[in-house]
Amino acid sequence: RLPFPSQGIIERDETPMEKEIKRLHQVDFEFSDIFYFCRKGFEAIVEDEVTQRFSSEELVSWNLLTRTNINFHYVSLRLTILWVIGVVVRYCFLLPLRFTLAAIGITSMIVGTTMVGQLPNSSLKNYLSEVVHLTCSRILVRALSGTIRYHNKENKPQKGGICVANHTSPIDAIILTNDGCYAMVGQVHGGLMGVIQRATVKACPHVWFERSEIKDRHLVTKRLREHVMDKSKLPILIFPEGTCINNTSVMMFKKGSFEIGGTIYPVAIKYDPQFGDAFWNSSKYNIVSYLLRIMTSWAIVCDVWYLPAMVREEGEDAVQFANRVRSAIARQGGLTELPWDGGLKRAKVKDTFKEEQQKNYSKMLVRNGSIG
Repeated sequence: RLPFPSQGIIERDETPMEKEIKRLHQVDFEFSDIFYFCRKGFEAIVEDEVTQRFSSEELVSWNLLTRTNINFHYVSLRLTILWVIGVVVRYCFLLPLRFTLAAIGITSMIVGTTMVGQLPNSSLKNYLSEVVHLTCSRILVRALSGTIRYHNKENKPQKGGICVANHTSPIDAIILTNDGCYAMVGQVHGGLMGVIQRATVKACPHVWFERSEIKDRHLVTKRLREHVMDKSKLPILIFPEGTCINNTSVMMFKKGSFEIGGTIYPVAIKYDPQFGDAFWNSSKYNIVSYLLRIMTSWAIVCDVWYLPAMVREEGEDAVQFANRVRSAIARQGGLTELPWDGGLKRAKVKDTFKEEQQKNYSKMLVRNGSIG
């Protein structure tokens, strides 16, 4: 019987490279050093700490959905009957009801924001826009049977600021807009999403970029900085990981969000997987399949913590600031903090990571040689 993934399937030796190799010898390269790097390579192949963050987290007990954990081998007749009843309830009753609510929410969003967008810019327009966004977001949360607990509401993001949160699912945005309005940032899409984007931007100053524009970092930073400098505009909502992580960890925050300036409002989101797996494995499921899985789960249950506002300290660069915000979110959400770029989900490890290990090893040899 294998241990739970939280314990790992192998026992790793966390001794630093310098300390471990120093036990073997004091000066110069030896062939035995190769075994250290071979062992680390085998550990990464058997169980690396990156790719396992891009698959659904394992559950301690079966939640009567199709997904189970590696320790569940036998299904009793009683559990089978309960599962069949659950399938009937989820697919024949909950799914049609949720689909109807989702259609109402999306249609109301498009119609409502289009109508509000025809009004001249004024405090009334801003008020009506917020009412439409909040109302439609709450209908969409009901379509997911969402049960959300918001903590420390006194720390909610304010206008002219930047809200940053860990990213598990595309519905993260709906979870947050259920409790407040935000200006969204993202790439212009086609299809139904494009219709929603064009309608909402008429009523609210969302920041949408064309595909060619989003690759221009200076242009993106400039437009976001202009938005933040206007204290009358809604706070920007950004997920700096850039990809969905499986509700167990927080990976590297891209520094762009922290170069803009202004106040950062960190938010930690933690889902309860017992009622439904909110994680979107985009390499395995397209958006339609994912939404079907979400809408046929029992419910979406999660906690949202608003953390105290944070500002960049004197002498702190954007990377250090991003790491400090990430650490605060990880501690509050009970998530593992990892230094890796979420882009490894679809790309190979950069050569710079390999070169860094080579440099550390060469520096160690030089340092030990000078001591000897």
